[in-house]
Amino acid sequence: MNQVQTSRPVIPAARPLLSAISLLLLLAVLAVVLFITLRAPLKDDIAWLLYVARRWMAGRELYIDVIEVNPPLIIWISAVPISLAQWLDVDIQCVAMPVFIAMVLACVWWSASLLRANGGLLAHRVPVFAVIGSIFLIVPGADLGQREHLLVAAFLPYLVLFAQRLDRRHASIAVLVAAGVLAGLGCALKPCYALVFVALECLALTRGLRPWRVMPVAAAVTLLGYAGLVAIVCPAYFGKAVPLALALYGATDVPFLMLLGDSALLIGGQLVAIALLWLRRRSLADFSLLLTLVIFAATSTVICFVDGKGWYYHRLPATIITMLALLLWSISELVHRRRPVRLPFMVAALAIGVFCITSVQRIMPAVEQAVDPKTNTVAHLERIIRAQHARTYLAFSEWLAVGFPVVNSTGVGWASRFDSMWALKGEVWRARFDPAATKQWPVARWVSHDFIAGCPDIAVVDTRQTTNYISVLSAADSAFVRAWSRYRRIAAFDGLVVYRRGKGGCRDVWVAAESGSDVKVR
Repeated sequence: MNQVQTSRPVIPAARPLLSAISLLLLLAVLAVVLFITLRAPLKDDIAWLLYVARRWMAGRELYIDVIEVNPPLIIWISAVPISLAQWLDVDIQCVAMPVFIAMVLACVWWSASLLRANGGLLAHRVPVFAVIGSIFLIVPGADLGQREHLLVAAFLPYLVLFAQRLDRRHASIAVLVAAGVLAGLGCALKPCYALVFVALECLALTRGLRPWRVMPVAAAVTLLGYAGLVAIVCPAYFGKAVPLALALYGATDVPFLMLLGDSALLIGGQLVAIALLWLRRRSLADFSLLLTLVIFAATSTVICFVDGKGWYYHRLPATIITMLALLLWSISELVHRRRPVRLPFMVAALAIGVFCITSVQRIMPAVEQAVDPKTNTVAHLERIIRAQHARTYLAFSEWLAVGFPVVNSTGVGWASRFDSMWALKGEVWRARFDPAATKQWPVARWVSHDFIAGCPDIAVVDTRQTTNYISVLSAADSAFVRAWSRYRRIAAFDGLVVYRRGKGGCRDVWVAAESGSDVKVR
């Protein structure tokens, strides 16, 4: 095991030229990322959360008037750029993405400052900040600003201080409390990441550290306080959203083998990091830091498999930290060994290279959309909505991007309490093995009532998906059949069929529909 360091290492002066070059590289990466995020359409999840936050700020009740299965913290955070955009009188996209980037880079800067205590190359704050910041900007690709992206940034200072504590280095109580609170808030974005704290404390116990230290206690108090706050101000989250997600969200799960295939690169990179860690377990200068990163990455991967979703952004925390672990080992090998062992170093370099190439490939579609933003499906839908002078809109699709950011960009009203048809798909899926679930969660009736009440001017049907939502809704509510008969097809492209409502409204079918069940999820 590595030698325990009892004194603070001497921090060498960073070379001004190296700092300047690294900072310029980071600014170049930042400029490219800002160009992409401000020119390409908003990521669908981010656009939806901004919409939910706007509705909440307008007085709507979360989890009742607008159905969202995520905890409310991300909605409260999304309200910040909305308020700034309203104050500055600018488009929300021009504020939201820079705000999220600033949040991430602030956490990275603090982490780079904390890493100075490790000495060596990590003592050079600006280059370290530039490298880590570039990874945090490039790896997410189009998913920059997602909950998982903000989460891993919030955890980073905690991981640095935790590793330093393993080496018997001490930070001030104020710094430890701040890092614990920040990590607790990061975990609050996705509470299942509490498993990371458990894994880290198991490691701490092997080093003779007790769990009632300042930093983990601050994180635990933050999480408990947040849970209590949610129970008071958003009781419907525990009473409605969580049971709904547990009952129906399983319809979006992917098979284990498919998830394993999607995570093959990530798991391979983690196996390489573990092997390299074991190889240098007695001589690696930053062994505790690398071990902490590996444990976080491995635990995050386990959480991804427990979630059962195949979306890339669910793997973001594990991917970013795995890349940092591989990079840390490679730099340490170059600095502390005159002749790095060729094969392990080549394997590490290859793994980093593959991660980088994959990240660039993943961001290229967003680059193409940013260069020519008028040719994608979202832009086509927006042009139709504007040309038809539509004021209300609905999409029968599981693909969230058909609804958002279309609604955000055009300003039309969304004629549903749901963001997409995922809950309707969940009802169909659940009814196959639990017919009673339809009575408890009559999603088809809710969607039908929302459709008739909202009476959208434009409706889009996604024909690429296996579930025929029009048939499902027609079988559930005869009033929907009468309302849908008033729509005519006006366009079709990319597997989407666009319908326009006739001059007649939906008032005469609303009375029949209203008698079925309450419009709100009470």
